Amino acid sequence: MSGIRLAAPAKINLTLEVLGRRGDGYHDLASIMVAVDLADDVWIENAPDVSLECDAAGLSGPDNLAFHAAERLRRETGHRGGASIRIAKNIPQAAGLGGGSSDAAAVLMGLNRLWSLGMSARDLTPIAAGLGSDVPFFLHGGTAMVQGRGEIVRPLPPAKLRHLLILSPDIRVDNKTATLFGLLGGGGGDRGALTRKLEARIRGGGDVPAQFLYNRFDEEAPRAYPGLARYQETLRSMGATEIHLCGAGPSLFTLVSRREVGTTLQLLLSHRHGFTAHLASPSPPVEWPLKT
Repeated sequence: MSGIRLAAPAKINLTLEVLGRRGDGYHDLASIMVAVDLADDVWIENAPDVSLECDAAGLSGPDNLAFHAAERLRRETGHRGGASIRIAKNIPQAAGLGGGSSDAAAVLMGLNRLWSLGMSARDLTPIAAGLGSDVPFFLHGGTAMVQGRGEIVRPLPPAKLRHLLILSPDIRVDNKTATLFGLLGGGGGDRGALTRKLEARIRGGGDVPAQFLYNRFDEEAPRAYPGLARYQETLRSMGATEIHLCGAGPSLFTLVSRREVGTTLQLLLSHRHGFTAHLASPSPPVEWPLKT
C-alpha cells in the first residue's frame, strides 16, 4: 500500500463529569463523547523516516502529537520503516474539540493499515492513552462512554442527534485544562449518575434531551476564559437555551433540530459577528477490523 487518506473527526461531550482526583495527579472522568463530521484531513505515505507537515502555522515537525504517535507506534512494534504525514487542519486548534488527539489517533490507525501491523483497537489503546486522554476515544469514534482519564472507552449505539452548532471563540489561555481543574478546588464532586443515565437512554434507543447535557466546567468557564460571556450571550440572543462547553473549551455547542435553522445561525455568527462557527452532525464509528 503506497498511501492512505483519513478523516480525523472532532468531538463534543454530551456529558463531562469530574469524579475526583487520582493518586497519579489525573482526574477520573465520566463522559459521553460523540464524534462529528467537522474533521481534519490526514494523508500518510511510506517513507524511510517519520516526517510531518501541517498547513497550520507552528504545527509541522516533531512537536506535533501525531508525529509522536508515529514514533511511538514504530518503537513499540519494531517497524523499520517510516512515514510521510500531511495534515490539513479544519478543526479549530486548542478549542476543546480534540483535533490534535484525533490526528494522533488517525495516524495510529493509518500506520496500522499502511504497515500491515494487524493491531486491534484494544492493542492500540495503551499507546493512545500514553499520548493523551482523548486519543483512545478516537480509535472508536461514533458515540461512546468514556471513563478513567480517557483510556476506558465503551462504544454505544449512535446518539440520536441531528445537528449541532459549534462556536469556537478566539480566546487563548495557557495551560487551560490545568487552569479549569484548578478552579474545581480539591476534586470534582460529580458521581457520574447523569452520564450513566444518558448511556442507558442511548443504549435503549432513546433521544438526547437537552436536560441530560452537562459539563462540569460550564460554571468555571467564564472565569477561565475572559470574554466568553459575550459568545454565550450572542448564542442566547439567537434563541439557544442549552449551551455547553466542548471538553475543556473554549468552544461551545448547542443542539439544533433542523439543518436550515443551524445554517442560518452559522451564517449569522460568521458574517454578522465574525465568529468561527460550524454546523456539524454525528459521524459514524470506526469499523474494526480495519480494511487494508
